[in-house]
Amino acid sequence: MLRTILSISGRPGLYRLVNQGKNMLIVENLADRRRTPAYAHDKVVSLGDISIYTYGDDKPLPEVLEALKAKTDAQPVDLKAIGSDDNIREYFGEVLPDYDRERVYTADIKKLIKWYNQLIAAGITDFVKSEEAAEAPEAAAE
Repeated sequence: MLRTILSISGRPGLYRLVNQGKNMLIVENLADRRRTPAYAHDKVVSLGDISIYTYGDDKPLPEVLEALKAKTDAQPVDLKAIGSDDNIREYFGEVLPDYDRERVYTADIKKLIKWYNQLIAAGITDFVKSEEAAEAPEAAAE
């Protein structure tokens, strides 16, 4: 599921991949369902390809989102209620205790929580299971 959810640099929000055209992608904004093209010069990143630095192996974003969902009972997170940057880092430490505090910036944590809220608002709550189900047929084909 998260492989088709995209972040486009310079554009707010998250997008769902709808189709591919010549030298562009057709994407749909998760918030307002508006479809727009994303061209080859746009920096497009799939959420399924992102990982968070930890002191051990990097943790894939779907697993981090799943841990955040478990902590919040699949409810949105109110960043303003958490408060200062130190409180946000402490909160994220409860979600992912072994995250690398030197390489993961507060802005990254805020962005991740905003993405989580947007996914929840769009009705996307199954982060890891869909990824495993999508990869299982590929592994069986090998």
